[in-house]
Parts: sequence; structure tokens; C-alpha cells
Amino acid sequence: MSGAPDKADNSGMSAEWSAMIEAAAAPVVADAGIDRLLNQDEIDNLLGFANPEGGATNQTGLRAIVDSAMVSYERLPMLEIVFDRLVRLLTTTLRNFFSDNVEVSLSDITSVRFGDYINSIPLPTILAVFKAEEWDNFGLITVDTTLAYSVIDVLLGGRRSAAMARLDGRPYSTIETSLVRRLLEIVLQDTELAFKPLSAVHFAIDRIETNPRFASISRPANAAILIQLRIDMEGRGGAVDILLPYATIEPIREMLLQSFMGEKFGRDPIWEDHLATEIWQATASVDAILHETQLPLRQIMSLTVGDTLMFDMDPDSPVTLKCGDVELTDGRMGRAGDRIAIRVNRPLRRSKTTFAAYEASATVKKDGK
Repeated sequence: MSGAPDKADNSGMSAEWSAMIEAAAAPVVADAGIDRLLNQDEIDNLLGFANPEGGATNQTGLRAIVDSAMVSYERLPMLEIVFDRLVRLLTTTLRNFFSDNVEVSLSDITSVRFGDYINSIPLPTILAVFKAEEWDNFGLITVDTTLAYSVIDVLLGGRRSAAMARLDGRPYSTIETSLVRRLLEIVLQDTELAFKPLSAVHFAIDRIETNPRFASISRPANAAILIQLRIDMEGRGGAVDILLPYATIEPIREMLLQSFMGEKFGRDPIWEDHLATEIWQATASVDAILHETQLPLRQIMSLTVGDTLMFDMDPDSPVTLKCGDVELTDGRMGRAGDRIAIRVNRPLRRSKTTFAAYEASATVKKDGK
């Protein structure tokens, strides 16, 4: 009789275990939010590839974390002023060069890694490696296929058509490369003029390449500034990319960090002229010191009317000329007409103290007091 309850309990426990196993093996409902699989869009958002056209300024996800060490071009505000000036210069120059209506626009200025940009260049292409001689480093300028064939078509007298036929995949001939090289030289010349108010520099083409692998001027992981220009010629045109590694613009980095309104690049010629005029018109008093001696205070206090102070000098002794406390030169006393005059014996002494050293000495004196 005692075995019957035990048997009932065992059967109930077995049924409970069976229910738990079936519940664990059942598929999870997607709406429950447990162990849900990500779709392709969510994976792209997580990795930062949701917006393939986004540059370094609007990256998200893991891609933004990886590229967080990149230096943003916005820390160099003077670059926008320089390349805005380049757009205006290039528009006028290319209109004269092509004898056609040309519009040049600045598409974007971004920070990229050199290796990523090289790997993104489609083939065939024309790349020019140029050297900034004063900065002692190199840069890269790229002309895309559409613009290259447009330049060739315009210079060789082709007709204007909406759809221009071109041979994709065919390498450029020597004549085609020479024609595109003329465009590259014009772009670099105007870039020199755009940088001239900031820093005098000469961009010289070092070599022309058609394979991006042979245009390596920096390490793949190094940061660079990418300037994308758009050139349109009434239905024809394309893009020009100028790549400047940060090592190339390092000599003028302090100037690029400045922010000035307009295009005077921090210089004000009106104020310079006014300051020069006022300096030339300023008056300064010059004292002729015949002799200086030091006397005890007791002797000075005991002086009375009629006492004589003897100076250890003769008529031919030199006279010191001073402006305030600064000794300028010395001379010899004489007479010019009815006036006492001094003939200068040697040129004025130039101060060897720089303005920075003068400020430092003044600060030390002030702190000492």
C-alpha cells in the first residue's frame, strides 16, 4: 500500500520535467526580444557602414571608434579660406585655357587615411605626385576618368554632347597624358597663388602615374587632407582631388590654425602705414652729457653758494649722447655759428636686446618689487 503514493509522485515529477524540456526546445518568439538575430541594416549601423557616402565627419559605430585618432581639418580653419580663393582663381584661369564656360566648385574638405584613399581610386586614372619645395615634402593630385576624357575632348576640338563615349579600362596614351598634364600644371600654379598670402611655396610635378600603387608618398595609416574640386564645362567635366598629408603642411601649421575674416590673412596694410607714419613723425629728446660723477650725500648737503665742483675733463674730451637712459653714441663739443654743437664720432649703437627679452626683464623687475 505504501508503494502507490510514491509511484504517483514519480509520474507527476516526470510529467513536469517533460514540460520543461519541451519549453526549452521550443523556438523563441522574435517579439520577445531574447536572442534576436540582427538584420543587415542593423549590422551596417553597428559597424559604421550604413552611409557609404559619408566622409570622416559623419562616421558612426565601430568605424568612428577606429578613426577617432584622425585629425579633423576643422582644426585648420585657414584651409577653407585658401581653397575658396583657389576656386575663384581656377575658374578664371580655366575659362581662358579652354575658351569655354567653366564652373569650379569646392565639393568637400575631409580628413582621410592615405591608404584608404589610394585603395578607393578607380582604374584607369591619372595621378600626379608633386613636391612642395619650400615645405620639403610631397602631395598628390588626381584627375578622374570623366574629367580626363572631357579635357582631351575639349582640347582636341570635340563636339559638345550630352553622352560622351569613352573606353573604360583602356590605359591612357602618351598624348592623352600630356594633355591632362597641362591641366594639372594649371591647377598647381593656382594653388601656389592661393597659398602665397600665407606662405610662399612652389609646387613642381615630380612624376605622372596611372597606377595608385606607384604613387605612395606616405604611410597607409598616416592622416591627410583631401580637397575635392568639381569642374563643369556645360555638360562635361569631372572631379579633381588634391591630397596633402599632414606632414606636408606641418611647416605652416601655426598659420593654418589662425582664423581671420576676409582674405587679408591677418595683415592690415592700413594700420602698418599709419604706424610707420607716426613713428617717423615722433619726437625724441637727446641729452649731451658732459661729465658725470658721484658724490656722497653729506658733501652735496654741505654745498653753498660759491663752491666749485671740479670735473676731470678737458675741452677735447668726448661727450656722451643719451636718449633717456639709453646711451646712443659719443661726440665732440664745438660751435656752429652762435650755437653750441656736437659732432658725432661714431654710428649709433643698436640695441642687442629683443622685444621678448625686454618684456621678460620687465616682468622680472616687476616681480622683484
